[in-house]
Amino acid sequence: MTARSSLTVVLAAGEGTRMRSAIPKVLHPVAGQSLLAHVLSAAPDGAGASLAVVVGPDHEAVALEARRARGDAVTFVQRERLGTAHAVLAARDAIARGADDLLVAFGDTPLISAETFARLRAPLKNGAALAVLGFRAADPTGYGRLVVEGDQLVAIREQADASAEERKITLCNAGVMAFDGRRALEIIEKIGNANSKREYYLTDAVTIVRSLGLEAVVIETSEDEVRGINTKTQLAEAEQVMQTRLRKAALEAGVTIIAPETVYLAADTTFGRDVTIEPFVVIGRGVSIADGAVIHSFSHIVQASIGKNASIGPYARLRPGTSLGEGVRIGNFVETKAVELEAGVKVNHLSYIGDTHIGANANIGAGTITCNYDGISKHKTEIGAGAFVGTNSSLVAPVKIGRGAYIGSGSVITRDVPDDALAVERNQQNNREGGAKRYRELKTRNKKPKGG
Repeated sequence: MTARSSLTVVLAAGEGTRMRSAIPKVLHPVAGQSLLAHVLSAAPDGAGASLAVVVGPDHEAVALEARRARGDAVTFVQRERLGTAHAVLAARDAIARGADDLLVAFGDTPLISAETFARLRAPLKNGAALAVLGFRAADPTGYGRLVVEGDQLVAIREQADASAEERKITLCNAGVMAFDGRRALEIIEKIGNANSKREYYLTDAVTIVRSLGLEAVVIETSEDEVRGINTKTQLAEAEQVMQTRLRKAALEAGVTIIAPETVYLAADTTFGRDVTIEPFVVIGRGVSIADGAVIHSFSHIVQASIGKNASIGPYARLRPGTSLGEGVRIGNFVETKAVELEAGVKVNHLSYIGDTHIGANANIGAGTITCNYDGISKHKTEIGAGAFVGTNSSLVAPVKIGRGAYIGSGSVITRDVPDDALAVERNQQNNREGGAKRYRELKTRNKKPKGG
């Protein structure tokens, strides 16, 4: 049997003024990914699935994010804000193509899942014209109530219009809906604006469906899953929920997280087997951690690939473009950026390694700095396999350190070092016998008494 086709219309035109930010609301991040990207990643994908995102005027950044998150996303502009039904009809051209199922979602509900979208579509296959997503609210005040008779949804009653009995209902409207795509335009176009705000409300679709003798039903989900984000407080609450989900998923996949409540993960973090994460670790976007790696406490990692059995930190910072091979050791207070470290490399504490390639089993001593920036451009350092760089060395890029080369501690290397060569760059040491004693006597003699 051919799978049902779908169109998901994601409404993302809101200004988000309560966020008090110059950034459009749907671009604020949760777990390293925009609110909008979370929704788009949950929406149906693959064969027969299409995606439309409705954005506001002058919101090109939102359109760009939609296309970045889902290459198949097509954007439409809602030039006037006349209600949710009006927003959906901004994507009229896409709806008119007649997908089997039309899903309507919101760009500020990052916790919704692909499984929930699938459950919402299921009644359409069985003949329903409309499925509305609902949740049981701990405090239903302010929410539209879902009035149900038997297994049928008969109305969505807004708080202001609800009777005393209806206000006791805890089953509330989440706003997300699924329409029979063959009837969707007919239903939505019948929605009027005979209300105090003169706006076209998608919730009126229930009444339209009933008037046409068609079936409307409710699908329930958790209150957490349909949290809408309107304030920074709600953004922080959503982050907490997402982090709890991600930590649980990692633990169930076999990752050892010693103090889960202190560890922050990104939505796209991937783990191998037997990974250990110590307390107070922050993992940003684009991080993969292979089998057996250990991330020690207080490390911060973004856009990095960590190889098998690597050891990171404590207090390490891995910046974008870091690629670490098997068994690499990154010590405490080490920072890396745009580097490739082959298997067995050791970078000891208090070092900065940037724009660098290091061959297998090289040893980088404590306090080593790759001087990659000349004030105008970045330059690369290359260090060969098995090389040894002594403590407190500065490697001024562009420079190449050969295989098996040895750099003496405290050196400032400005020229290439051949394979197996020893390079030492220091001023000649000058010892002055008795000089320290004479210095102390001079300073003591010239020192004024306290209170003088």
